[in-house]
This record gives sequence, structure tokens and C-alpha cells, in this order.
Amino acid sequence: MKFAIMIVTTLSLAACSWGIKLDSGGRDVRVAWQDDVSQCRLVGAITVSVLGKVGPVDRNALKVSDELEVMARNQAASMQADTVKPIDKPRNGEQNWNAYTCGASASRAPVPSPGSRNSDAVETYPIKDH
Repeated sequence: MKFAIMIVTTLSLAACSWGIKLDSGGRDVRVAWQDDVSQCRLVGAITVSVLGKVGPVDRNALKVSDELEVMARNQAASMQADTVKPIDKPRNGEQNWNAYTCGASASRAPVPSPGSRNSDAVETYPIKDH
């Protein structure tokens, strides 16, 4: 009987993350753990949560953290953000994030046309494959 209870408990704990997957939009969102986002445009705040405990049993902290990151990236993609940065550490299965746009749309400077020349501009050329 104890063995059956352990099996059911183990399976139910493993099942907690089956539905949390990185979607196609979330794949394009990067996580700025230690990066400077001062040049990015803040899109909004995100709060995500998962089960931190199943009954009296605490879930693996790394697994919970990974799931929170996936959920934040998915949510940021729906907000047209390309970067997320955690505001705080996970606590009780919940974490706050900020969503940013750091790509080309984040800057408000005009993009130079391909034919224009700028004295500070850098041109790159592909290297031939040998």
C-alpha cells in the first residue's frame, strides 16, 4: 500500500509541468538575467505563478524556476516584447518580471537607408568559405 501511494505521489508531482511548454513566440524572447536593459523600452510587468508545493511536499526549486521563466517568455511574446528580466526571485511559486523591447523597434532613432553614408557607419562583408 505504501508503495502504491509513493508511485501515485511521484506521478502527480511529475505531471505538474506537462502543460507548461515554450510556445513559438516565447522562443524569440530572451532572458536578461544580468544584462543591462537601460537602452530598452519597457512594455509592461508580468506576474506568473505555478504550484510551488503539492500538498505538504515542496517542488524542486529549479523546476519551478524553469517553469516560471517559460511562462514569462510566453507572456512577453503576446505583449510584443523581445526580452524579459526578473524583478525578484521566485517565492511560493510566483515571480514578477518586466517585459522589454530591446530590438530594432526599441530605439526611436531613424534607421538609415541602405544607400546613405554615415562617417561613423561600419560596413561588413561576408567572408568567403574556403
